[in-house]
Amino acid sequence: MCHKEWCKVLCKTMKISDYLNKDEVRYFTSRSDWLAWRTTAVTWASILAVFALVDTWTNPTTILLAIILLSGRQLALAVITHECGHHTLFRSEPLNRFVGQWLAANVSLQDMYSYAAGHSRHHQQAGTRQDPDLPNYQAYPVSADSFKRKVVRDLSGQTGIKLLRLVLRRAAGIFSGDAKIREAALPFAQQVAVNVVFALLLGLLFQAWIYLLWIASFLTTYMLILRIRQVAEHAAVPDLYDSDPRNNTRTTIPFWWERLIFAPNYVNYHLEHHFLASVPCYRLRELHQLLQERGAYADTRIFRGYREVLEHAIA
Repeated sequence: MCHKEWCKVLCKTMKISDYLNKDEVRYFTSRSDWLAWRTTAVTWASILAVFALVDTWTNPTTILLAIILLSGRQLALAVITHECGHHTLFRSEPLNRFVGQWLAANVSLQDMYSYAAGHSRHHQQAGTRQDPDLPNYQAYPVSADSFKRKVVRDLSGQTGIKLLRLVLRRAAGIFSGDAKIREAALPFAQQVAVNVVFALLLGLLFQAWIYLLWIASFLTTYMLILRIRQVAEHAAVPDLYDSDPRNNTRTTIPFWWERLIFAPNYVNYHLEHHFLASVPCYRLRELHQLLQERGAYADTRIFRGYREVLEHAIA
């Protein structure tokens, strides 16, 4: 869905004119290549900084810390993929395609194009029973025992291994004699190839084994962080089947350290994102502040920190 179409869909459901005039909508939906490159560069610099930390001080503490921090960096790449899939990170569409796919999606075992297609349906059908993402959060609130079982599956690698097997199995289709299977397998083969190159580059820069931290993080802590992000965005909301985003979506204001893990690149401002999906991530905080000042959230609970969200979503 193009930039103008996103505005059209969201304006129809939210009456944006109640809170923003046309000039303000134009400002908040404006894209900046400078801010986009800064977002991308900071994300990658922080990834390399985590690897450098372990390379310089290799011990169990730094390794465990790296596995946790890298999962937050993988989420940061997923946010960049998400933004480029919305065509909102860069002004230039070729840059959105290149950065979203080659500098963000592939290395975190995603395909921007298939993700964007499914995600556009989520925006169109959020607040309805046709929302394709409903299975991720419709069962909440859940019992503490149920959530503990989910945490165990994530941290033990069970969730991640299932996903990794799927990627590898689909990537293997590139060797198929069937042209349609080869074509469908191409994005997955790209993901594997990019990760091989990434592993080689890390081996040149740091210790040869250090790429394994990326995979360990992806298979364990990243799966849990993805689950917590899904819970924070749409689980145990006032009314999951109400078209008003204030009832079916949540914004969480993180503590500073949570931004490193659960809320990179302003992904926590999810209510604002559903309010106006064509707003780039680097303008969401400013939009949140303006909407709050104008009373858009007078009857909306804004959560402070992810612990508060989990206490709310776990019965």
